[in-house]
Amino acid sequence: MSVIPLAGVLGHPVAHSLSPRLHGHWLARYAIPGHYVPLDVAPGDLAAVLAAMPRMGFRGCNVTIPHKQAVLALAAQTTERARRIGAANTLTFLPGGGFVADNTDGYGFAANLVRGAPAFRAFNARALVLGAGGAARAVLDALIEAGVARIALANRTRARADDLAAAFGPRVTATDWDEAGDRLAKADLVVNTTALGMTGQPPLNLPLDGLHAGQTVTDLVYAPLETPLLAAARAAGATVVDGLGMLLDQAAPGFEAWFGRRPEVDDAARAAVLA
Repeated sequence: MSVIPLAGVLGHPVAHSLSPRLHGHWLARYAIPGHYVPLDVAPGDLAAVLAAMPRMGFRGCNVTIPHKQAVLALAAQTTERARRIGAANTLTFLPGGGFVADNTDGYGFAANLVRGAPAFRAFNARALVLGAGGAARAVLDALIEAGVARIALANRTRARADDLAAAFGPRVTATDWDEAGDRLAKADLVVNTTALGMTGQPPLNLPLDGLHAGQTVTDLVYAPLETPLLAAARAAGATVVDGLGMLLDQAAPGFEAWFGRRPEVDDAARAAVLA
């Protein structure tokens, strides 16, 4: 009798995660006899839960806040990009024990950008990245890998932007939050990695009158799907890319590793998550 494969998402809390809805859609679409479940795991239980999961039939899992850094220290193997970013979101259990920790957030960001703004050319482009958290690390890694020439990094706490710029090298320059409006007008690509503008969060308090046609603007926030930043960019004639596609694209490599099929990121997947 074949064993039904299991996967899930570990977080604390985790009830808000859209990953079970997305993976459930793919499992049903491809008639794969598997399950993907949310697992609320407190930090103190993380190591014990990860050790037990393979014996329960789990092939891997996604990891969300607050565990994305902690799992690196517990991994038997880590991918180069997970080490560069300093966090992992995708774990795959090894037959001999332990797990491989990977980070697909940067991949998801890049794939979503290519799909949403096919005319954008990253090589030698200038970018403005807002925020200096874990999502910003993944975005910076993806932009550098794609060949973006200059990246201005703005964060409300300047010291965090300084630290991140130092970690990612000379192509990244930290700037004061108050100067981000001026930087915005000169950027080919604008990326908001903060929660500002999300439903229930403070607004993105930046002057947006510098937005113009020819730019590409993307917001990792996907609730609402069109944030005030994207609405302003669209009105200015810029190309806009919402954040939902990044959530979908970052999930695809894990699904393939655990369930044996590369899923399609398409309108049906978007609809399933938004339902």
